[in-house]
Amino acid sequence: QVQLVESGGGLVQPGGSLRLSCAASASIFSISVMGWYRQAPGKERELVARISSSGSTNYADSVKGRFTISRDNAKKTVYLQMNSLKPEDTAVYYCNLALCGSWGQGTQVTVSS
Repeated sequence: QVQLVESGGGLVQPGGSLRLSCAASASIFSISVMGWYRQAPGKERELVARISSSGSTNYADSVKGRFTISRDNAKKTVYLQMNSLKPEDTAVYYCNLALCGSWGQGTQVTVSS
């Protein structure tokens, strides 16, 4: 069974930065698209960023230029660097391993002064 463990969330002031990490137990990590999603209270889960096995990326319009997704296949870890954070970025962030549809438990990000 694939396990994904997110970390790095927390409380940050507007304009601040956080880096999320998601460590996978799956040997298929290196060949799978990995994604970061988020879900704010009362809203549907939405895609934030995605990275292919070859490193191609795409982002939600709301985070372009502020967030960067990256991966380290040797460590089976995907990262989300979040800069210039805004209150509307507040949500639970989840990572997803697309090849088998697995999700992590989520990590809370709160942007507030």
